[in-house]
Amino acid sequence: MPSSRAMALLKVDCLQIPVPDLDAGLRFYRDQLGHDLIWRTASAAGLRLPETDTELVLQTQRPELEVNLLVSSVDSAIATIVQAGGSVAEPPFDLQVGRGAVVQDPWGNRLVILDLSKGLLSTDDHGNVIESADPWSPAPPYD
Repeated sequence: MPSSRAMALLKVDCLQIPVPDLDAGLRFYRDQLGHDLIWRTASAAGLRLPETDTELVLQTQRPELEVNLLVSSVDSAIATIVQAGGSVAEPPFDLQVGRGAVVQDPWGNRLVILDLSKGLLSTDDHGNVIESADPWSPAPPYD
């Protein structure tokens, strides 16, 4: 039965895949598996999945496989999740595209949430992010 409440989690934004070397990761996922490059920074690259707008994000900063869930507002989603019995594992932090946080459901499952309150990344014709900051690093920006 559909709920009349607004949903806290909108969709899967991306699947972050840790790689030890970004160029090696691109050779495998882009060159061998055929995923098109959407954007790239010094420590991360977004690749297109053909039948969805969810991205594969190769990244070199954290060793864990991670699913990022899109929300309309990180602060509102946190309030909803906490009221429902969840908790905040990592408080909100700034990203180049918006804000992020890590929450837990009542069973301890960690959920990475993010919003796009600052807008999508701008890229050049080769997919390189025009801004100097790295969107996957908490503020202050990655140099």
